[in-house]
Amino acid sequence: MLTLNALVGDATLELRVLVPGPAGALDEPVVWVHSTELPDPSAYVQERELVLTNGLWLGQVTAAEFVANVKRAKAAGIVFGLRAEMPHTPEELVQACEEAELPLLEISQAVPFTAISHAASAIYTDRRQQDLIGMVRRGDALATAISRGAGASGVLRVLTKDHDLPLAVVDRMGRLLATTGARLDEEQLRIVAAGLSRRPPALELDLGTGMAALYPVGAVGDIDAALVCLRPLFGLAPAEHEALEQAARFLSLEVAKQQAVQAIEMRFAGELLEMVLSGGRTVEVAGRLRAFGVDPAGPLTVCAVAFAEEEAATPHGLAQVIGDFLATEGVPAVVAGGTQDVVTVLAWHRPERELSLLAQRLVKAVDQRFPGRRPVAGLGGMAPHSAELRRPLMQSREACRVLRRNRNGPAVRGFAELGTHRLLLGLVDPGTLRAFSRDLLAPLREHDARRGGDLERTVRVFLDHDGQWATTAAALHIHVNTLRNRLAKAAELTGRDVSRTEDRVDLFLALAIDAMA
Repeated sequence: MLTLNALVGDATLELRVLVPGPAGALDEPVVWVHSTELPDPSAYVQERELVLTNGLWLGQVTAAEFVANVKRAKAAGIVFGLRAEMPHTPEELVQACEEAELPLLEISQAVPFTAISHAASAIYTDRRQQDLIGMVRRGDALATAISRGAGASGVLRVLTKDHDLPLAVVDRMGRLLATTGARLDEEQLRIVAAGLSRRPPALELDLGTGMAALYPVGAVGDIDAALVCLRPLFGLAPAEHEALEQAARFLSLEVAKQQAVQAIEMRFAGELLEMVLSGGRTVEVAGRLRAFGVDPAGPLTVCAVAFAEEEAATPHGLAQVIGDFLATEGVPAVVAGGTQDVVTVLAWHRPERELSLLAQRLVKAVDQRFPGRRPVAGLGGMAPHSAELRRPLMQSREACRVLRRNRNGPAVRGFAELGTHRLLLGLVDPGTLRAFSRDLLAPLREHDARRGGDLERTVRVFLDHDGQWATTAAALHIHVNTLRNRLAKAAELTGRDVSRTEDRVDLFLALAIDAMA
């Protein structure tokens, strides 16, 4: 680094320190050298430049005025060049620099100012060369760490060999992926995750204990994580900033690799669910389960997780959160993410009653990662082995769908807890059920579409209110006589009279099947 001490240390320049300035001033960085004989060079001297002068301004301004002008420009100091006409540095200049606490150096008559320029250039060139060599060496080390599977922790280890910085890698879900010399609590992790979700993402955040610099880590254009340095941006040296940016780029490669692996795993998991639903290919199902570390010959269960909003799409990262939770719990599982839910096949050797407790903890973990939304989990019961997975899979998704429609209901339920009629429907071919529901409700829907009526909704609300006439009329904001007329028309169209128990059951089942579709 170019400093006054670095120049003084070059014996060929024959520099002598007359005024050292405040403590540490000789070791402060110098951006360049500026030769001038102007009485007031402040308009041309940049901050931290070193002023070179022979004192030709003497006679136009006093030494104190010249020093004040140089000080105002925030120069790094003054080098006074001796000449035959002035073989000694003026005492008034020395005194003015002492009073202003501005470093003053003296250069021999035998050495021209160009020698200082050449020396400064050589120092900058050497420094830049060392920086480039260091960057290449560090790049090789980072590439080696990633290629050998060292991950984010390996990247941080390489980085801290050159720079002693408190570092962490945090993804946009607020998970701590790696750390060295930095400790982040849950609230600070949430702050980082919130900063990454901004557009554009934050480059500096207040973590409560001080400012932290963020270096975004992305793959294919998205910001998936950040290299966090628990130092403010202004407190980082240029070399540290370059090293952190370089490490963030290599972390992007690691993130891209992880995303590719996760995408392959998700595709394989999705294909596994399709095999289970098809009811065949039991050998392939067993093979896929083994590939995920799940024993196909042992007891299995299925859990479907979604959010209470009926049309809410599965958010990015939900499958990963579920997979991380189950790994922490020590439960072998296959996690498959869909557009509306995430389905998990679990190996389960514990008592079945403990499954609901696990699901409740899972829902709580999901809620912490996605605050403000209401996660629900449907359980499908036990299967003795992989060949019997189809029914638990269908039942878990049906239980999940029921929970999603009830915004104020329980967050976790097993299919067996939903009601006898759902158990019975689960035993009938889905195609047969859909045909029954479609044929029974079609006349109501055709009438409503043609006349702009509300017969189907009227029947639905009537059954939801347990056949209570006054309560149903109030819920629909109509008169009881209007309600009676509507239900009479519905009976005429469908052949089902809501006053008869068996007909009411038909209508109820048709609407329940329609909601399951």
